Amino acid sequence: MRGDIVMLENRISLIDQRIAKSEEYNKKLQSRLEEYINLLEEKEQTFRNQSAELHAMQDQLKAEMRLIGGRVDETDYLLKRKLSNSGTMTENRFKKIEDSAGLNKNRITRLEQYLNFESDENDLKIKSKPQFKKELSENELYTVSKQAFDAGDFETARNGFKNLINKFPKSAHADNAQFWIGETYYSEKWYEKAILEYQKVIEKYPKGNKLPASLLKQGFAFFNLGDKANARLILKGLVKKYSKSNEAKIATKKLKEL
Repeated sequence: MRGDIVMLENRISLIDQRIAKSEEYNKKLQSRLEEYINLLEEKEQTFRNQSAELHAMQDQLKAEMRLIGGRVDETDYLLKRKLSNSGTMTENRFKKIEDSAGLNKNRITRLEQYLNFESDENDLKIKSKPQFKKELSENELYTVSKQAFDAGDFETARNGFKNLINKFPKSAHADNAQFWIGETYYSEKWYEKAILEYQKVIEKYPKGNKLPASLLKQGFAFFNLGDKANARLILKGLVKKYSKSNEAKIATKKLKEL
């Protein structure tokens, strides 16, 4: 019996040792498991943070794209508005210039001629110039007016081209005649009036062959007035819309000076 008790006690002791080792192992296993769980939670939190940042960046990119798109649309609208309203803006600028105290005598004289307020002496000069015959055809009237322009008689040429447009508004020469009216003012360095006449070509004859040339000379006129911003805007529009034209090539060279 005593031997059995000793054996039983040894077994119990051995079991206790095994239980103690098992508990120690379980503690280590539990500790590792907790570390692993903590690591997973940290990685999950990192992933959530990165995901949130990506969503925020995506939203920011979408907002910037909308903003850029809006600016592109706004720029396109302003460009079209600038081109379509350049006549009105130029006319306002012209009025301000004409109202300023620093006008020279030649400019005042040209303004009086345009408003038909010429002096008696000028009336005599104008009346003494050859008048166009009423029976001239539109082709003859255009040819005579162009000859007057080539000869440097800009006033006679201008009157002839205006007469042609009034008598034959649907003439195939109407857009060219309007362009040459602008050229008469440009040749006289009356750039404000030239801009307005070129604008008539742009607005009234959008499919005419003189539209690129009108844009080019309109840009040049603004440049000669010292308005480089409008000059640059119009010339860039010409290059973009009529990229293969000779006028676009000239405009491209001119833009390098601005």
